[in-house]
Amino acid sequence: MFLGEYQHSVDDKGRLVMPSKFRQRLDDGCVVTKGQEHCLYVFPQDRWETEVARVNSLPRTNRRNRNYARSFFGAASDQDLDKQGRIQIPPALRSFADLGKDVVIVGVADWIEIWDTEAWEALSGEADEFYADIQEALSEEGI
Repeated sequence: MFLGEYQHSVDDKGRLVMPSKFRQRLDDGCVVTKGQEHCLYVFPQDRWETEVARVNSLPRTNRRNRNYARSFFGAASDQDLDKQGRIQIPPALRSFADLGKDVVIVGVADWIEIWDTEAWEALSGEADEFYADIQEALSEEGI
């Protein structure tokens, strides 16, 4: 399971060191692709297969589904950790997520998100407020 928030840097060659806690789960490789809100998603290989099945189950007769699949899979990049625990982030994905040198890596249970630091700071404040509202609503419903 991927948990926590980690500050890291992308080097001049587009390589990013993954947190040491995440590396064992990524030993069999991973896939980096476009995420929501202009972050990047990193899926370990087994979780990627589940995501492929989910997207492939969407009806292809729906234009939105086709466009989603094109963007999601077209941007995807297979990656293996190097000896230093780094992955390569292709230029197109760095551009999509507006990644500079400083990034935040966030564990989200069964996938990882990579954020530009400033974008993460803005979003995490918003997410924390949403979390409080949802938690209150769930409590009121006895969930």
